[in-house]
Amino acid sequence: MPMAIALQARCVFLGAPGAGKGTQAKQVADAAALAHISTGDMLRQEVAAGSELGKQAKGYMDAGKLVPDEVIIGMVRARIAQPDAKAAWILDGFPRTITQAEALDRSLTGESALTHVIYFAVPEAALIGRLAGRRTCSQCGAIWHVENKPTKRADKCDACGGDLVQRSDDRPEAIGKRLEVYRSQTAPLLAYYRDRSVLRELDANRAPEVVYQELLKLMQ
Repeated sequence: MPMAIALQARCVFLGAPGAGKGTQAKQVADAAALAHISTGDMLRQEVAAGSELGKQAKGYMDAGKLVPDEVIIGMVRARIAQPDAKAAWILDGFPRTITQAEALDRSLTGESALTHVIYFAVPEAALIGRLAGRRTCSQCGAIWHVENKPTKRADKCDACGGDLVQRSDDRPEAIGKRLEVYRSQTAPLLAYYRDRSVLRELDANRAPEVVYQELLKLMQ
């Protein structure tokens, strides 16, 4: 369990698929008692539950495409309004388009405005390797990797014994599309947030422990 730390931030973690945003967001959120708001996790929960939103989102996700802005924006606004996210939170996987970023800005004014946007920089070749080998526990959601973080028993989670699965959007046919979508729709957010003087860049192509320690410094 991460050592408890004092940290108050309203932060966006920005980066390509496989950059490590989710892993680091969970660790920081646990250590600092921040709300970890992962739009990807929220959507996957809706898909697993078979909800109407999940049914709408599944086709986009399986193809490596972004779920429409209006669906994500409404979901994030509702989540940020919940009591545990009033003071501090990490947005992981949102915004992914300029339209989403502008909608977020309109929702956050005064003392609720963004304090940081952290860009997780990783070369594309490394991203492909991370995504293709990533496996997720179907029970507890723990993330493993067939080469970088293998489990003791193949296809079984070390944490809870659940079955490991490969997300549909981590399959080879979807990875290329995800990275293409990121380059065209999400990468422009770097200039958007740089112009607002909140962007901070992090070399995320290093050991997770090293990335975590530098991340904490950037979020002070």
